[in-house]
Amino acid sequence: MTVLGYLANGLVFSSIIVLGSIGLSLVYSIADFANFAHGDTMTIGAYSALVTFGAVGGLGGAVLGLPYGFFLALIVGIAVAAVVAVGTEKLIYEPLDIDSIGLLITSIGIAFIYRAVIQIRFGADFTRFGVEPLRPIEWLIPYGIRVTRHDVAIVASAAVLVVGLHVLLQYTDLGRKMRAMADNPDLARVSGIRTKRVKLWTWVIGAGLAGAGGVFLGLFNQLSPRMGFNLLLVIFAAVILGGIGSVYGAMAGGFLIGMINQLTPLLSRLGEVLPLVPDGFGIPIGIEYANAIAFVIMVAVLLVRPNGIAGEGAT
Repeated sequence: MTVLGYLANGLVFSSIIVLGSIGLSLVYSIADFANFAHGDTMTIGAYSALVTFGAVGGLGGAVLGLPYGFFLALIVGIAVAAVVAVGTEKLIYEPLDIDSIGLLITSIGIAFIYRAVIQIRFGADFTRFGVEPLRPIEWLIPYGIRVTRHDVAIVASAAVLVVGLHVLLQYTDLGRKMRAMADNPDLARVSGIRTKRVKLWTWVIGAGLAGAGGVFLGLFNQLSPRMGFNLLLVIFAAVILGGIGSVYGAMAGGFLIGMINQLTPLLSRLGEVLPLVPDGFGIPIGIEYANAIAFVIMVAVLLVRPNGIAGEGAT
């Protein structure tokens, strides 16, 4: 595969990581704790879409090779992930009178529960959406880019969701309240903002984006009960790189980490892709080391620039 091919795959994978990173950062900035159940919330969205798509089928038409029924399943996956997250907030997190560390530990237990329920219902095996696989887009093949219209649909859908979130944050009353709470929750409260309602909407939006990311991850790769958990380290690395608590930093961090993840195999071919590097030189690692590289980047950022690219506090 050429460098352009790896970049194209990186763009698709980055779109998924960005959705997961935004949701995690949004919840952190307003709910004030790192939600370790976020990856499994993505899994909930993916399996909800799987069940829905199996029930409704294609519905007689398609966009970019994806049946209309898949987009209905995507909406259901987003909704179910949001409902489960709100239910968890109201039944588990909100009644607990504990600090952020206590909530973080609680969320680890919640993640195990989510995963166990999914595994009991669907088993531990891998599965896929019943979507007909497509050939790579022909006019891109000569450039070494092997992406399908499904990949284009993932990038386009993620772009629509990200732009929609930007519009909500910058141009709506709810967005202004969310940014006020992220900056100073106590001041927002005494200013008359109904902080509990805003926090509830934060869970809806953050979990909804996570659900969408899970659906696209299942389409890009395959579904398994551990799919969201396996991606959690990468998402945390993206959030930390962008700046903990910054939604726009999470977007940048998600894009960078996603690209780095998919470009990892090029490290073994540095002599081929870099003009000043001797031919045959490379670091002998493959894609299986991509998550480890994300972890190294996360640790390095914590040591050198703990506030990340965008700093802290700016939603």
